[in-house]
Amino acid sequence: MALRTILAPASGGTASDGAMEAACRLAERTGARLEALHVKTDPQQIIGMMSADSFGMPISGDWIDRLIADSDALAERTKAAFERVAKRHSLAIATSPRETARATWQVETGYAPIMVAERARFFDLIVLGRSERVVEAPHSDTIEETLTRSGRPVLLAPAKAVEKLGETIAVGWNGSPESVHALATSLPLLEKAKAVTAITVGDAADRDIIPLLDYLAAHGVSAQHHKTSPVKGVGPGEQLLAEARDAGADLLVMGGYGHRPWRETLFGGATRQVVGTSLLPVLLAH
Repeated sequence: MALRTILAPASGGTASDGAMEAACRLAERTGARLEALHVKTDPQQIIGMMSADSFGMPISGDWIDRLIADSDALAERTKAAFERVAKRHSLAIATSPRETARATWQVETGYAPIMVAERARFFDLIVLGRSERVVEAPHSDTIEETLTRSGRPVLLAPAKAVEKLGETIAVGWNGSPESVHALATSLPLLEKAKAVTAITVGDAADRDIIPLLDYLAAHGVSAQHHKTSPVKGVGPGEQLLAEARDAGADLLVMGGYGHRPWRETLFGGATRQVVGTSLLPVLLAH
């Protein structure tokens, strides 16, 4: 099993730098082909929404022109930022549709959460950024739509670019179908890691540990097991993040547990307090 294709949606916001760095770092490490995707705002959609709220009042042509100009400028700035990161990681970017290269830049126009989720279906891994806005307000339509609609694993990168990624990996395990999916989709990264630790919280997954370690060993992954006891008042997701950090992991692999629980785990204030300002990259599978 190999990681052949990576999609890196780049909004141009505060989360883009960390996501582009993580995606380029993984592409360099695994040899995967990387596509950076920027979705520009569709002026017609905004006009339609504003018209519905403005009681039929006309919208000036100058305002529409400024909106389009701002959207084009953001796309160009984001492209330039991606080119700088790709060059730093020795990834050649295709300059024409017919050219074969390790990286490509694509621009589309529409509603980003849906367009990213649909495009993501045809990639092995999607790298999305986590901005400060997402951490403070537990809400990210693109992350949720991509995770729940694409069927593909999503790596959430912190806004601040990480220095290491995938060298020391922690795997959160509870025996659920989500954790099985996360484990299977992360194998290309686990096989290249220098150290892997399977972390369990409580006794629920005890009977799975030997088969889990044997499964990883069959794929050439020598993993250790770390069991931790539940802590009163601390959610299992928060505790998992804390244990991964304490283990020195630069990546946490875990299942996306349903709807609300995983969102609270990833975006809740308690998690931010546990992980601190240097947020741990998390690979999720739903």
